[in-house]
Amino acid sequence: MSDTANTTEIEAAVFRRLRNHLINREPDVQNIDLMILAGFCRNCLADWYQEAADEQGVALNRDQAREVIYGEPFADWKARHQREATPEQLAAFQARKKAE
Repeated sequence: MSDTANTTEIEAAVFRRLRNHLINREPDVQNIDLMILAGFCRNCLADWYQEAADEQGVALNRDQAREVIYGEPFADWKARHQREATPEQLAAFQARKKAE
């Protein structure tokens, strides 16, 4: 891919689309499943968002970053969507960590 004047705008649009997809189309996808399949989850995205804000000199705490990613306060999302991880999910997660 060559550098374009629009790279930042394109990357931002892709990020917004991913975030909106997770918020609006797949809110019940479990973070542990994302970790097993992709090696990152919504919390990782929130951490990266907070780090990028820090790099830009923007004060943003972890809860604020999570609200951006989850589209609502994390506690609210967690209460409505997060389920307890199954033994199979935990085993798959541990296997992925060992493979890294």
